[in-house]
Amino acid sequence: MARKIVVANQKGGVGKTTSSVNLAASLAVMEKKVLVIDCDPQANASSGLGVDGDNAPLSLYSVFFEPDKASEAVMETSSPFVWLIPASQDLVGAEIELIDKIGREYFLQDVLRSIEDEYDFIILDCPPSLGLLTLNALCAARELLIPLQCEYYALEGIAKLLNTYEQVRARLNPRLTILGVLLTMYDVRNKLSRQVKKEVRKCFPDKMFETIIPRNVRLSEAPSYGMTILSYDIKSKGAEAYLSLAKEVVTRKAPAIAA
Repeated sequence: MARKIVVANQKGGVGKTTSSVNLAASLAVMEKKVLVIDCDPQANASSGLGVDGDNAPLSLYSVFFEPDKASEAVMETSSPFVWLIPASQDLVGAEIELIDKIGREYFLQDVLRSIEDEYDFIILDCPPSLGLLTLNALCAARELLIPLQCEYYALEGIAKLLNTYEQVRARLNPRLTILGVLLTMYDVRNKLSRQVKKEVRKCFPDKMFETIIPRNVRLSEAPSYGMTILSYDIKSKGAEAYLSLAKEVVTRKAPAIAA
């Protein structure tokens, strides 16, 4: 069974999608079979993997209400060993359609049930909100990876996500655990970055990844070419960081499945 990792933070611009696609590509370098699920109607993870979700035969929206078609929605990407269920603009309507559905938090879990054994990792990239799409991802996953930008309001934003995490664990998905907190856009020359690093390590002494993602021009450029950082510039500092993160993720064992 695949390790299912949700990458979430309700704050935008913290490196969720960058981390999702580049972690996937880095795990693929280790010959892990990885499926990326793009849960964001903006479809940035899809385009970052070289796929136009709006022109795909099937998208996540297509299978949300027809989970038996999940395998048909899986597409190859520009990265070997990485597959994708793309997002499309139609996904915006999914939250509205889910509101009055029984078990509305578990639709994505049903989508994954028939395909999860085919992969080593499933990475779910979330929108910058705590709506039903993110809630579905939190209920479908077993592990939560929290990207955190090195800025002044970073810790304020994480409080709301952690509150949601605790509620999800208590009411909907008791198996969900925090895989780790990932600092992104770190600038060693910047005093604020160093202060945030210190505070995060104090708040999450056992959960902060040793790997820190640097602020890197090549990381910013890669998505505009529909490429991961490993395809765009494998010698860059950004590529080195995500390869290091992948090793940490593999080392941090998946939580045991309760009988």
